Amino acid sequence: MSAYNPPFEIHVHGDIALREDVEYPHIQEALKPLWQYAGAKSLVEGAPSAYEDEPGIRFDAKTHTLHLCWTVEGDEDFRHAMDEALMGLNDIASTGAHIEVSFYDTEFDEEEAPPDAESRDDFIMCFVGPTPAAIMQVQRDLLVQDVVHMMERHFESSELGEVVEAIDRLFTGRFDALVNSMQLGKPPRGAGGSGGNGGGHGGPRKPRHLH
Repeated sequence: MSAYNPPFEIHVHGDIALREDVEYPHIQEALKPLWQYAGAKSLVEGAPSAYEDEPGIRFDAKTHTLHLCWTVEGDEDFRHAMDEALMGLNDIASTGAHIEVSFYDTEFDEEEAPPDAESRDDFIMCFVGPTPAAIMQVQRDLLVQDVVHMMERHFESSELGEVVEAIDRLFTGRFDALVNSMQLGKPPRGAGGSGGNGGGHGGPRKPRHLH
């Protein structure tokens, strides 16, 4: 018999800029794993959050932005639905974005639990984007923001340039390794070429470095 997983309240939060050619049916298809997980038959039915004071899943047609502030009840298997939704969002996103997913253990009572008991609360950060470079850019920007915020307690912002440069070097190395892995099995390009691929998306573009 499989172990029983206590239920969670799962909150999904994030804002994703979408391509200009994306329409509502594309969003419904991309988010199908989420609204189906909620037991809905369509995005319209599944868009409301479990809490009335949360906007749920909304598409702003003026800014072409998908807003997520949505809570659903579920178990650990929600992670699989989220993974599938992320792949769908990659296909319609115009830029990189991050999505926060929080799991709240509804069966844990801090007042009644034994002193050594711990809740099963969890938090994951997810990333979407039209290219690997766009996703890496968001990861890089968040890391810089967190590191600078922490170090500003001890140093002036003007002193942290080398720290930001070190983070940029790490992400540049990761991006270069990704590009090299994508070129395995392909014939070598001629010297002096731009390194881009003809047609399609032209391969992943290197993230810009913000200082």
